[in-house]
Amino acid sequence: MQIGALIIGDELLSGKRQDKHMQALIRILAARGIKLAWAEYLGDDPARIEAALRRTFESGDLVFSFGGIGATPDDHTRACAARALGVPLALHPEAKVLLESRFGDEAYPHRIQMGHFPQGAAIIPNPVNQVPGFSHGHVHFVPGFPSMAWPMIEWVLDTHYRQLFNDQPDIEMSCIAVHAREGDLIDLMQEFTARYPALKLSSLPNFGNEAIPQMHIEFGFAGQPGLVEIAMAEWGKVLRERGYEIRSM
Repeated sequence: MQIGALIIGDELLSGKRQDKHMQALIRILAARGIKLAWAEYLGDDPARIEAALRRTFESGDLVFSFGGIGATPDDHTRACAARALGVPLALHPEAKVLLESRFGDEAYPHRIQMGHFPQGAAIIPNPVNQVPGFSHGHVHFVPGFPSMAWPMIEWVLDTHYRQLFNDQPDIEMSCIAVHAREGDLIDLMQEFTARYPALKLSSLPNFGNEAIPQMHIEFGFAGQPGLVEIAMAEWGKVLRERGYEIRSM
């Protein structure tokens, strides 16, 4: 099971607003020793949202979907989720109670729509204004408002996914090889990738900056701490033997 994110809203793609959700989700996951595998941005296009959700439901991944679950005409996510699942939208009984308690008579006729979820959904409690999100399988839908979305995600993780938490989370260690060029080191990268299949090797070339004006490459290994330390020590040793100046980070 990988962890993914769908971040929905025209305002993000037009530049009217800057997305804050992905970095927050990365931090929330990292605090529990897990990490984000993928993310996708979507505009308010029902056909595209439905297609993305259909793929998401079929994937079996743990996915958080941000935005589009309100009651305005541009909020398509609830209906798209229902179509992707092939089930009707239905007023969730717990959501009905929460919305009527929150808004009273003003829950009707529009606000009550925020309690219509794909049939079979479970609610996600909202600690800010009690308007719930919902879950269907391993896909969890929260509002686009950060103050609401982020504690709701934490609740989902802490309530349903503690088995994924890692007391010894992956780490990343990096070093810089001055005057290095990727083309000259592909053989070495292939060798280390085969030698350490449990680790992820990264290579970020740089043509020079204020800190290091010369061409250089930042190399990194990510994975379990003990293995990363061994791989990084061997990597630095081999690069020095090839004549590169190595700087720690």
